[in-house]
Parts: sequence; C-alpha cells; structure tokens
Amino acid sequence: MFDSVCLDYFLKHQTRLLREPIAETREEAQEFLEDCMAVVCRNQKEVTAYFKEAGVDTSGMSVKELLEAEEVFALPDGRYLIVEV
Repeated sequence: MFDSVCLDYFLKHQTRLLREPIAETREEAQEFLEDCMAVVCRNQKEVTAYFKEAGVDTSGMSVKELLEAEEVFALPDGRYLIVEV
C-alpha cells in the first residue's frame, strides 16, 4: 500500500510526530502506517477533503496551516502522507 517514497520519508521524519522512533525498517514502517490507517493524498485538495470527511473542524485554518499540521507529511514527490496516532 505504501511505496518506498512514503516509507523512507516516514522513517526519516517519524520523530516529528512521535517522541521516539517506532520503526527502523521499511517493513516496520509499513506495519505501523497500516495499523494507524495512514492515508496518502495526491495533492492539497485531497488533504483538505480528507480532514473534512473525517469531521475535523478546520474552520479558521488556512490550507498552509493544515498542511503544516504535525500529522501531515509533505512527501518529496508532491504527495502528502497523513498519519494520525
């Protein structure tokens, strides 16, 4: 489900969301992301739609603020990984 870009980026930046690293390998990262039902969004529009569908009150938040939320990882290829723990 999660490609190497997602897994490698999460492994490198996981402490932004978690106090201590939870995964050391791609396999562990894959398992963790599956367990917490992480989502990959193709663009900013999908990120906004994801939070709206999840019932998160984003009123008063700019798109920039939403994309800078600790659970939103901007992947180097332009996609976004959302990891809610």
